[in-house]
Amino acid sequence: MDEESSDVVRRDRFSGGPARGFLSSMDADERIFEADLAVDRAHVVMLAERGIVTDDEAGEILAALSGVEEAGYDALPDGEDVHASIETAVIERIGPVGGKMHTARSRNDEVATCIRYRLREDVLETLRATLVLRETLLERANEHVETVMPGYTHLQPAQPTTVAHYLLSYEQAVARDTERLLDAYGRIDRCPLGAAAFAGTPFDVDRERTAALLGFGATRASGTNGDASNGSDGVLGNSMDAVSSRDFLLETSGALSNLAITLSGLAEDLIGFANRGHVELADDYASTSSIMPQKKNPDTLELVRATAGDASAGTSGLLSTLKGLPRAYNRDLQRATPHAWETVDAVSEATDVAAGAVATAEWDESSLAAAAAEGFSTATGVADALAMEGLPFRTAHELVARASEAGSDYAALEAAAEELLDEPLDAYVSRKAIEEALDPVESVASRDSRGGPAPDAVRDRLEAVRGGIAADGEAVDELEGAIIRADDALAEEVRTFV
Repeated sequence: MDEESSDVVRRDRFSGGPARGFLSSMDADERIFEADLAVDRAHVVMLAERGIVTDDEAGEILAALSGVEEAGYDALPDGEDVHASIETAVIERIGPVGGKMHTARSRNDEVATCIRYRLREDVLETLRATLVLRETLLERANEHVETVMPGYTHLQPAQPTTVAHYLLSYEQAVARDTERLLDAYGRIDRCPLGAAAFAGTPFDVDRERTAALLGFGATRASGTNGDASNGSDGVLGNSMDAVSSRDFLLETSGALSNLAITLSGLAEDLIGFANRGHVELADDYASTSSIMPQKKNPDTLELVRATAGDASAGTSGLLSTLKGLPRAYNRDLQRATPHAWETVDAVSEATDVAAGAVATAEWDESSLAAAAAEGFSTATGVADALAMEGLPFRTAHELVARASEAGSDYAALEAAAEELLDEPLDAYVSRKAIEEALDPVESVASRDSRGGPAPDAVRDRLEAVRGGIAADGEAVDELEGAIIRADDALAEEVRTFV
């Protein structure tokens, strides 16, 4: 930067003092450099179309913006933020006419638009990661429809289930996380540009045009998350709310935190199963000790588990920063956005790692089968078998509870029946039915209610899961396609001036 030049916002009056670095957001703004250039271009195209600047002036500004982009972020002159630095760079290249780029807008609506523009991309990346994880869970479940495993409550053996049933439980949870992110995307996908500082502008701007050039409003165009109070065209209706609201950051961070909690549970389970010898993690997702050569540690999954802490911290930071802020714009908001960036980065990466760990893990079927009967895990199945023959379930529950004090075989159950009912057990149910109920494989097979672990019920669920993943994938494709088409259309408009 030339020594004579100065930030277009600060100028000489506000260019010194110890607080300059404290005010600057340049360290964090590299993330929205490309977004800012896109917003600048859309705004200049609209200004020219409305006759607010001439076509020649627009051409000069747009050519200068291309030069700024080619030079890169590191070549920007010193500035309070990326927005002022880009404008300064444009003015340095073409003179005072570059200052017309900022006509009919403020940094307030500019930064709010840039954040939303970039966050859409980040959320779509995370959505892709959730789809990969869901597909991985589905594929592994399909391999283990009949692989019996122990199920736990309170970390104690509870009832036998299958690996497929277990994995699909997480697919269903991640599917809801996908849904939450898609919902959040619909509220990110609204354009603040044209709101100016907060009170609009006297210039004859076309807010709908800039929103369309930047690809905002795709969710409403497709009939998703429409909200008449905010406009059906991708434009935030109230100019004061447009520049001051960051609830879309909070909502997104909350959805990401929920996903991180889902991942944390999955990681904890796999760590526990690896500890018991039920699953072998691939070397790529494990590590060893610096001193104990025999160790194989589930380090990546431990970090996935910890990501829930990072995400909740980001959400908490946002909540604390946004609490009690007056309308309209306040500089506190500069501190809010990095919480969202850090959260989306951490959770997206953790989702990728979790998918890789699940895809490469090897389940030990013999170990799982042996553990499936531990702790008299088929006790509920025996009680159900008795209840299905007419014995009150609470009586059946007591009978099996008494038997469990002596053992988990037919003899223990028979003795408990004589004691509690004064009748032999086979007066209520055949020995064959009881022995089938005691068998983990048969116990699982009997649980064929919708959503249950029986192989046929799981196979039915597999088909529904495939359909859900495909539908969500199409939704993400549509949203990505809308952004790509808008980028292409904006580039074409720019070419008509340059």
